[in-house]
Amino acid sequence: MSRFLLLAFAGALTFTQLSCSSNTSVTPTETAALLQKPDVVVLDVRTPEEYADGHLAGARNIDFKAPDFDDRIAQLDKSKTYVLYCASGNRSGKTATLMAEKGFAKVDNAGGFKDLKAAGLPTE
Repeated sequence: MSRFLLLAFAGALTFTQLSCSSNTSVTPTETAALLQKPDVVVLDVRTPEEYADGHLAGARNIDFKAPDFDDRIAQLDKSKTYVLYCASGNRSGKTATLMAEKGFAKVDNAGGFKDLKAAGLPTE
């Protein structure tokens, strides 16, 4: 009986955490719409070299692999909406999860740069 209660509590806790999560995956079309909204911050979490080869217009670069990554994320305004991307969506997905855990209000994972560029989003 106590095992059942423990499992039920763990399941309820997991459901609560998932339902309160503020990170989502968005399509290139949804990303384009988000970029039209004021106060949306676009974060490219690729390396500086990848960023220099091309990035979404207006994107800020915070390297997921940098030693000061956590510190740089912690300095961001938690009330803003963030759109994240990387090369494939893996690093941006991990970053979105991290930011949600740190209390960011709204974080969207736009996936990979190549797909965003192919969809016609403006790049620099």
